[in-house]
Amino acid sequence: MTEAGSSGAGSTGPRAHPQDGGGRSLFGPDAQFHRFFNDPRWALAVVRATVLEAAHPQVGAALIDNSTFVAHPWRRLRNTLVSLQRMFGADDRTRQREAARLNRLHARLSGTDAQNRAYDAMDPAVRAWVVATLFESSVTMCRLSGQPLDQATMEQLYAEFRAYLAALGDRAGHLPPTLPEFWRYYDRVVEEELENTDAVRLILYKLFDHLPAPPLLEGLPTAWAAGRTVAGPVIGAITVASLPEAFRRRAGLPETPGAQTLMQGAYLAAGLARFLPEGWVRTEAVTDLLSLTPGSDDPRAAALDALRGQVKRAGALFRLVAPLPAQRTAEQAGQRPGTRGAERAPDSPEAAARVRGSGEFFTAVLDQTGDGYLDWPDLAAMARELSFRLDLDEPQETRLYNAFAAWWKELQADLDVNGDGRISAQEYADAVPSLAGPALIRVAEVLFDVTDADGNQYIDAEEYRALFRTGFHRSVAGGEVRYSRAAFVKDFLSFMSGRAASTAYDPLFTQA
Repeated sequence: MTEAGSSGAGSTGPRAHPQDGGGRSLFGPDAQFHRFFNDPRWALAVVRATVLEAAHPQVGAALIDNSTFVAHPWRRLRNTLVSLQRMFGADDRTRQREAARLNRLHARLSGTDAQNRAYDAMDPAVRAWVVATLFESSVTMCRLSGQPLDQATMEQLYAEFRAYLAALGDRAGHLPPTLPEFWRYYDRVVEEELENTDAVRLILYKLFDHLPAPPLLEGLPTAWAAGRTVAGPVIGAITVASLPEAFRRRAGLPETPGAQTLMQGAYLAAGLARFLPEGWVRTEAVTDLLSLTPGSDDPRAAALDALRGQVKRAGALFRLVAPLPAQRTAEQAGQRPGTRGAERAPDSPEAAARVRGSGEFFTAVLDQTGDGYLDWPDLAAMARELSFRLDLDEPQETRLYNAFAAWWKELQADLDVNGDGRISAQEYADAVPSLAGPALIRVAEVLFDVTDADGNQYIDAEEYRALFRTGFHRSVAGGEVRYSRAAFVKDFLSFMSGRAASTAYDPLFTQA
């Protein structure tokens, strides 16, 4: 079996796709991975794999400290799927760029957990375990749905995931070379290393109970809340029942009566989707649909907006016939407020303040990790999302991260009154004007430089459209836009300091 070589930003030129022992490509359209990527059962398998990843102490600590999966799970899911498509696609150059991006991202994730144990996302053993959970969960989903993989298919799939790890630059050996050795490795990690971490408990018992609506369904909060109330516990029970018994025992995870039957039924039902016409169920199409927001330049957005309007009118009519008890707003209920979508920006800072108070802005925009505080991981998440959306290369990405890091130091000095290393919502509300300092201007200028492709110190109409269509999935009105550096910086600062809403930046930073 041949694996992909080490990747990096300096790699040049196309290379032959790695192949397994039978001469089949391990990447590209012929890879087994794509068969599973578009299988509806994979939705259940990915949740299971995520729990097994989070059960590793290092991964769990990194998720708790740095991840946005609580506040922005749909965005996190979409980015993960896009990354996997890039890595398993046919284009070697795209795979090398994505591998280099992932390595830069992981190199920034290190620290210590609550027990003062070090974690490092670049630890080869940790990265191997993450890949192992994806492979094992793909195999398990087939077994649980009554369609176990034959040996040859399983070996090719394993070779593909080993090639994926090698494409990230990890040396051979972090995943065992053969399947029998892999199963021994997998059992050992499950029995000796996995723990019932805070991240596991958060995913199983809190995430689905408070899962924010995807952008597509943000206008239907009642329907979403009703569906989530039923689906959340069901998904949790299915996931727990599908986990290795050795881990369930050690972690003390309770198994709901009948959960095994429910789990097998769910996998069987998802497996029946294979009888649907080809193209009806494609992961990319489903995630794109869930990501649609009002104002998107996707042609499907207009039809969905019309459908949402009809549903709202039907709901209003129903409430007239059978009035429901008054409901508290999200802010009154202490929940994460909904996002503003494509609502028109107010004409003045005062109007913006009336529409969205400092508390809502803090929760929806600044607190990217959803832990109730503003600290470096929140700003790093913003830099990470901008870099990913705009597909920045290393020099531009580093400039953006450095600008956000400087902004964080500035915020700490100005807003962290009690010196605990983070900023509470109250500390933010007491000193909102301090947000727009010199460091935030530097962030805006980096974005301007990235957009100003021809370097003429203006963003012309085409560059403007490219920025918002590529980065924010928004079309822009007016074909003769000529945006100066000063105007761009002013608008960005107005948004990031909470003084004005923005139809362009709101979907990027507030989208779940």
